[in-house]
Amino acid sequence: MFVSFRKACQFGFERRLLWAALLGVVLATVSACSVTPTKFQPYRAEVVQGNFVSREQVQALRLGMPRHVVRDILGTPLVSSVFHDNRWDYAFSFRRQGAEPQQRHLSVFFAGDVLAKIEGDQMPSEAEFAARLDTRKLPEVTPALKASEEQLAKEFKQYPSKSKASSATTVTGDADAPKSYPPLENTPH
Repeated sequence: MFVSFRKACQFGFERRLLWAALLGVVLATVSACSVTPTKFQPYRAEVVQGNFVSREQVQALRLGMPRHVVRDILGTPLVSSVFHDNRWDYAFSFRRQGAEPQQRHLSVFFAGDVLAKIEGDQMPSEAEFAARLDTRKLPEVTPALKASEEQLAKEFKQYPSKSKASSATTVTGDADAPKSYPPLENTPH
């Protein structure tokens, strides 16, 4: 009886050890999957909303301009209320992964049918805006490659020099060239 109890205890111990090991492997696997490196980020689509208005466009506006000229310069306003007929709002927001979000707002006010007032953020020039869009890192300055003729000859002994290769090509090229060529198209005689 003592022997059978001992075997039952050993079987239970082995079984518990097996379950503990299996549980440890599962927990390690799950915890490894849930931890993501800090540099990894999922792709986020660019979000562009509104009308981009450049500094050059704002500088082209003059007080007293008619509405249709303002619309030609700035484009269709993002917000124009039926209840506030004398105000047009131009808003722009841009979000790109790896770049700082940009938001700009410009309001133009009309007195009757002419431009009366301009309010809003300091607008970037088109060149400044394009520079902020390009988030790629520019390559560092490439060092100038300099080698003397002796260094090149020493390094590349298996290649013939330019003067020998060009003269050899010219001699063999003239000897192998045909004296006349067949016509490109069949022409009736």
